[in-house]
Amino acid sequence: MNPHMKISDIMKSAYEKHIVIPAFNIAYLGMVKPVSDALSECRTIGIIEVSRPDIENFGAESIGAVAQKYREFADLRFTFLHLDHVPVIDENFLPVNWLAMIHEAIEHGFDSVMIDGSRLPFTENVKITKKVVEIAHARNVCVEAELGSVLGHESIPLPPYEEIFEKKIGFTDVEHAKKFVEMTGVDWLSVSVGSIHGAISGAAKNQKKVTARIDIEHLEKLMKATGIPLVLHGGTGIEIDFIRRAIKAGITKINIGTEIRQAYEQGLKIDENVAQEKVKEKVKELIEIYQIQGSADILLK
Repeated sequence: MNPHMKISDIMKSAYEKHIVIPAFNIAYLGMVKPVSDALSECRTIGIIEVSRPDIENFGAESIGAVAQKYREFADLRFTFLHLDHVPVIDENFLPVNWLAMIHEAIEHGFDSVMIDGSRLPFTENVKITKKVVEIAHARNVCVEAELGSVLGHESIPLPPYEEIFEKKIGFTDVEHAKKFVEMTGVDWLSVSVGSIHGAISGAAKNQKKVTARIDIEHLEKLMKATGIPLVLHGGTGIEIDFIRRAIKAGITKINIGTEIRQAYEQGLKIDENVAQEKVKEKVKELIEIYQIQGSADILLK
């Protein structure tokens, strides 16, 4: 856990000041250093995170391995460590030992964890999220949860993107979001407002993601209803204008995985040094797009 600053304080400050905290998924252990270096050089506060797909489908190896690399390379003046997407039911609709993963991350000093019960009925999602909140808060660890369904990880084919957006397939229900936050005490909420995840298997994982949009009006309703930091998953591939508008409308944390993973994999075709440099360049590019250079100086005031 970061001894210099608390993630809860930083997220609260970012929420109030409409400054986004970028969260970078570590699909390979070699990505930890360039992500941290880019954040440090830009004096930008960000999150290094790992998800179950990063471990099982790519080269992140384990929760403990990522924690070790983080302790070795991360600049704690600018970074936090987060466990992303621990599903109760996975993309193949099979049960996951989610409690073991949550406990493991807490024991390894993660600053925050995410429980994803979005494939469950509302009442079950509330019940499990509330349990994780009780466990994590007892150790001063923040909790992110998901309501609605950010599609893309599933093993079944998705409808065309325009159909997803126009019909609001999987979008987070505003009234449900209000009740969910009140009933669980969760710190942040991942919402579905138009973004989609990158593919994690098959040929699609190497392809460019579809260009996505954000339903800003729906997002604004969610912000007013919940009153807590909202999280945008599937940050790769969203039009820049929509991202900037989403930040003003309540998005406090944005997850980026596909874009930096593919940069790393392209670089690996040459060697590890090139791969790390490509990741560093991409992170700096995203920091500029999100207009958060020097965010540490503002958020720590």
